[in-house]
Amino acid sequence: MVTTTMTMAKALNEGLRRAMEKDPKVLLMGEDIGKLGGVFRITDGLQKDFGQDRVIDTPLAESAIVGTAVGLAIRGYRAVCEMQFDGFVFPAFDQIVSQVAKLHKRSDGVYTMGLVIRLPFQGGIGAIEHHSESPEAYFAHTPGLRVVSCSTPHDAYWMIQQSIEHDDPIIFCEPKSRYWEKGEVDLEGSPYGLFDAVVRREGTDVTVVGYGSSVKTMLRAAETAAGEGTSLEVIDLRGIAPIDMDTLVTSLEKTGRLVVVQEAPRSTSVGSEIVAELTERCFYSLRAPGIRVAGYHVPYPPSRIEEDYRPTVERVLDAVDRVMGYAS
Repeated sequence: MVTTTMTMAKALNEGLRRAMEKDPKVLLMGEDIGKLGGVFRITDGLQKDFGQDRVIDTPLAESAIVGTAVGLAIRGYRAVCEMQFDGFVFPAFDQIVSQVAKLHKRSDGVYTMGLVIRLPFQGGIGAIEHHSESPEAYFAHTPGLRVVSCSTPHDAYWMIQQSIEHDDPIIFCEPKSRYWEKGEVDLEGSPYGLFDAVVRREGTDVTVVGYGSSVKTMLRAAETAAGEGTSLEVIDLRGIAPIDMDTLVTSLEKTGRLVVVQEAPRSTSVGSEIVAELTERCFYSLRAPGIRVAGYHVPYPPSRIEEDYRPTVERVLDAVDRVMGYAS
């Protein structure tokens, strides 16, 4: 095992570099990703090393970026499109749901659609609406799209490569508040498939599920709960569409209690789907109803109060207390 320590931003950069070295048909496209290296410097140095024909600075036109990527994918290229911020993806929404998601099926498999749309998402960086959104449920609801999210540098490094190699279109959600946090990366391989959920901490009392920036919050909550005598099993979802329900079912059949954590608003959300599906599958194992800890059903607030909007350790622990309060 060969490991190194790096930030998530650096892990994404190195993962993109490795994918480009392996396959000359991998191209990067986006606003200011070349000379500048992107707003978050994820593509820093890649244009210098691979040239302007493979790391392409595009106009400020998300629809044109994705539309061009569709044509490239039809011709066998692997385009990786960066949406500068989560809220900027919506000008490309029609291209994504009307073309990207459907061409493989519409062409009866003649065309693959091997493209990746990188989406820095969620809040926590002191920004405002359009810069701190959580739009993953829109895409998870769309047949033909795959949606994933990394939460550690190791996963960022490997999941971006796995996504680029996949023949289906991938919405790759990157928790921007975790870009600068460091972690170990095994450069020799990953034990997980692209859509596998991972148990980050084993426990016996409550299954706590989340993805992206919420994973760190859940782990901090688990530490606090352990000091109070409650054992939380923390699961990093990683695959948002499809969801690895088997891993969640195994955990919930053990604990009987479920809390789902997300930054997106709670209604009609990924968390709602998880609670509904697990209620169907594990009804006779449940000791309490599943609870969602989520953002509120309002537009993303000003930065000075964003921590009142995002899930916190305290809100997770309150949900844990509520599910533990039901009679067994």
